[in-house]
Amino acid sequence: MRITGTTRIFYCIADPVDQVRAPEVFNEVFRRHEVDAVMVPLRVTAGHLAATLRCLLASPTVGGVSLSIPHKAAAAATVDRCSRAALAANAVNAIRRNPDGELEGDLFDGVGFIRSMDRAGLAYAGRRILMLGAGGAASAVATALAAAGVAELALFDPDHSKAQHLAAVLRRDFHIQARDVSTNDPHDYDVVINASPLGLKDSDPLPVDVDAIRADAVVCDILMKNQPTPLLRAARSRGLIAEPGFDMLIQQTPLYLEFFGYPELAKSVRSDDGYLLDLITPDALRRRSDTAARPLITDIPA
Repeated sequence: MRITGTTRIFYCIADPVDQVRAPEVFNEVFRRHEVDAVMVPLRVTAGHLAATLRCLLASPTVGGVSLSIPHKAAAAATVDRCSRAALAANAVNAIRRNPDGELEGDLFDGVGFIRSMDRAGLAYAGRRILMLGAGGAASAVATALAAAGVAELALFDPDHSKAQHLAAVLRRDFHIQARDVSTNDPHDYDVVINASPLGLKDSDPLPVDVDAIRADAVVCDILMKNQPTPLLRAARSRGLIAEPGFDMLIQQTPLYLEFFGYPELAKSVRSDDGYLLDLITPDALRRRSDTAARPLITDIPA
């Protein structure tokens, strides 16, 4: 990749930052289409987030910022205005500076998750769902599921106040059955989603007792690092349907590209994103279809 004085710079900000996959995806899109742009990972601590965002986005060279753990909720408080989806979840994962100088935020995690479930053929409407975690990504996924008509959302987070607040917002804004729960016991649920950081470190405990998950339930883990995660491996060892989360990033990519001012790139990715799935799908999760040149990521080996 050739970087010059005219190159448009995007940042992917997180803490830690080694788990992010967005720079790989965006740089491959830019390279493939010969766009003079680059995305750079940047580790920023929580205490420096607001100042860093305003400083970076003050530069006309910077096209925008993508945000990951743990900054999505804090970034929502930093922007001057944001989309309805971001307001509902109180989180943003994309920021740009508008011509009037305002910082505008949006949130694509929820839409990305829903579309990844649709591509995998996994049902969620009318289902009872246990969400593990209540942070920025969890809030985005929960609000998207609520809008899609799930029967119930149960939210578990060690920080009880976060789960309690999110459940109240879901009830108020979407009029669905949403509640914070005091246990991560999964036996009553059709879909179990790990939207917590558990699994980023090899030493992390499983976020849920896999043996207690119903045999007909679906497990999803939205983590980008260490896929297949210990949770997915344990679920597959029981014969459960277990879905990794990285297709959620692929499904968001056209939305990011539109937001950052590349509508033609977004259209191209929508028409063919198989090369991006190939890029970030681990060999352990890969199986080629004879008819579709992309991984079938529901077929995870135990």
